[in-house]
Amino acid sequence: MKTLVPTTHLNIALLGLTAIPALAQNKPNIVFILTDDQRLQGTIHGLGGNEVITPNIDKLVKDGVSFTNAYIMGGSHQAVSMPSRNMLITGRNLFSMGDKEGRKIDDNQATIGETLGKAGYSTYGIGKWHNNISAFNRTFQNGDEIFFGGMSPDPYHSGLFHYQKNAAYSEFLPNAEGLATKERGDHSYPGKHHTEIFGEAAVKFINNYKEKKPFFLYVAFKSPHDPRIMPEKYKAMYDTAKIAVPVNYLESHPFDNGELNVRDEKLIANPRTRSAIKIEIRNYYAMMTHLDEQIGNIINALKEKGLYENTIIVFTGDNGLALGQHGLLGKQNLYEPSIKVPLIFVGKGLPKGTINTDNAYLFDIFPTLCNFVGTPIPSTVQGIPLLGKKTAKREVMYFSYRDYQRAVSKGDWKLIEYQTAKGLRNTQLFNLKNDPNEMINLAEDPKFSKQLTVMRSELEMQRVIFNDPFKINQ
Repeated sequence: MKTLVPTTHLNIALLGLTAIPALAQNKPNIVFILTDDQRLQGTIHGLGGNEVITPNIDKLVKDGVSFTNAYIMGGSHQAVSMPSRNMLITGRNLFSMGDKEGRKIDDNQATIGETLGKAGYSTYGIGKWHNNISAFNRTFQNGDEIFFGGMSPDPYHSGLFHYQKNAAYSEFLPNAEGLATKERGDHSYPGKHHTEIFGEAAVKFINNYKEKKPFFLYVAFKSPHDPRIMPEKYKAMYDTAKIAVPVNYLESHPFDNGELNVRDEKLIANPRTRSAIKIEIRNYYAMMTHLDEQIGNIINALKEKGLYENTIIVFTGDNGLALGQHGLLGKQNLYEPSIKVPLIFVGKGLPKGTINTDNAYLFDIFPTLCNFVGTPIPSTVQGIPLLGKKTAKREVMYFSYRDYQRAVSKGDWKLIEYQTAKGLRNTQLFNLKNDPNEMINLAEDPKFSKQLTVMRSELEMQRVIFNDPFKINQ
């Protein structure tokens, strides 16, 4: 697979993007596929996930541009997908959302669907919406099989909504924990998995679409988020005994990171065992294969209707997951598996089967799509276009998790600083080139004291740039 030179405004031609202006004139359809808790590492066979079975996502890899350094900025709430989706929908960073936790999308902030709607698109939303309900109807002109909340305790009994023009959903809001129950919604499909419900709704929309204007179809799956339950045939495709335990597996995290007692970390016993982690990973992969089948159905529906060649497909995830790495299970941390996510763009004018190693945040997708369709980027958007005209590069990446963890990466180096509610302090310094699994902490090594000082200075500089109010005590 070809590796591309990092994208800048000086080398757009190298990416074959001279066709983008024509693409904008033709107003391509857009299908945006969002997964839940899918890390980049190991979850796509075509991008190095040798154990997982994902033939349809692999087709997207072969047909498009895959970013291998795409990240979420972190989380301001234990339910990381809530702020992550807020940033994705608005194109704004973690410290500029409608509220600190990311629950509410501010009325004055443009959304991706709203912007495309004003540009002449028919906008349609399916699946999970983890932010305020009023923002859903502002973002989408129509939709179906809508799930308001964070997760389902039973994947086979999700409370769902049909689109209501007057946004009269409030009677059925999820409970305080963000969990949907069978009573939360105006309908459900007992015994049918939510992955299949959302996939079939997307295929139905494509098959029935008759309008002359282009469409923006947003399909937000709830897989591979726990509970990791799926049809048995997908689980049977994997031999648990052959699943590899992560090289950075630990029984427990070596120190208090501020969130060791969060729900995600209690899904299996602590200390972890190798056998328990292998089962979790097996089930995670099985959910990916189940999800992959629905993505294949969406691709086939586009092809059968003759729409595939004039459709931009965006495939990404809202956050990653540890699953045994560093003794952790969840996403409430700033290690690479929890913040690095898949990001693939497929469409006419984009080079096929290419890898882009530029740094990217998920909130850069919004302005990138504006580039593709030739519509102005709203003034409220803070992301940068990743492809097309007037692209830019991110040399430094800044990450945050609540008021406990901060991180910065630049070049080969990454610094993570911890300060818990109890005042406990810890520092980690990694060389990601030599130690991509973040196993060797160089912070206490005198040979790297100068590098530690440089990275701490960079952390503070980025904190100021992003108006982050929380400062780690040095």
